[in-house]
Amino acid sequence: MRHPAIVVALIASCLSAGAFAADKNPVAHGRYLVAIGGCNDCHTPGYAQQGEQIPEQNRLTGAALGFSGPWGVSYPTNLRLSAARMSEAEWLAKARRNGLPPMPWTALQAMSKDDLGAVYRYLRALGPAGEAAPLALAPGQPIPTPHFVFVPQDPSPMLTATPGPQ
Repeated sequence: MRHPAIVVALIASCLSAGAFAADKNPVAHGRYLVAIGGCNDCHTPGYAQQGEQIPEQNRLTGAALGFSGPWGVSYPTNLRLSAARMSEAEWLAKARRNGLPPMPWTALQAMSKDDLGAVYRYLRALGPAGEAAPLALAPGQPIPTPHFVFVPQDPSPMLTATPGPQ
């Protein structure tokens, strides 16, 4: 080995980075995961329009803006109320189940127990706020709220269309 001191330094830095990762603040880590996971996009009213201008204390309170599709209508849950009424074990179990679209359940299921726990701790640190989101509606029920429509479209008309002038 030509440079044993470099090898030792690299190993030591990897070990200390692992120790740092294990010791990080779970609330701050949960905040980070919520940000990169795009949770605010649906679970914070007005976030698509205002983004980071919405104060943190007003975020993740769910929405009455529904998502309509073949499954019926689903609404973004008030995550803060959910975390306030659930134990961490209940939160982890809920995150491991499937739910209605367009929630990316598989992304939650891919998260580690520690990551899901950090999200839970962040939500608990924010505290309960807001009102419960409307309950999901079965297909065919009247939709009393504003909603996005997710209806699969047949691509064949687009595939057979004649291209316009170029």
